[in-house]
Amino acid sequence: MRVNTARTEKPAQTIRAGDVLTIVVARRVRILKVRATGTRRGPASEAAGLYEDITPEETPPPPGGQAAAPHPAAGRGRPTKKERRAIERFSGDGEMD
Repeated sequence: MRVNTARTEKPAQTIRAGDVLTIVVARRVRILKVRATGTRRGPASEAAGLYEDITPEETPPPPGGQAAAPHPAAGRGRPTKKERRAIERFSGDGEMD
């Protein structure tokens, strides 16, 4: 977490109105500007009014959904279920008589 571009390790960092927080939530970077500090611990809807999300827009994903995950290199790591079944068919193992 960063407060006004300075990295902080303290969980109880003091923040004030006008501070800019840079945080990572669910593997996504968010930039928040504090409008005011709350006087009490209240509901999320009330807390959402105390900050402004100034995170830049992300580029849209490619057409057809998310980008495809790269396939692991052949011969490396544990075989997938599909690969194990192909091995069993090839070697003749796993057949019950």
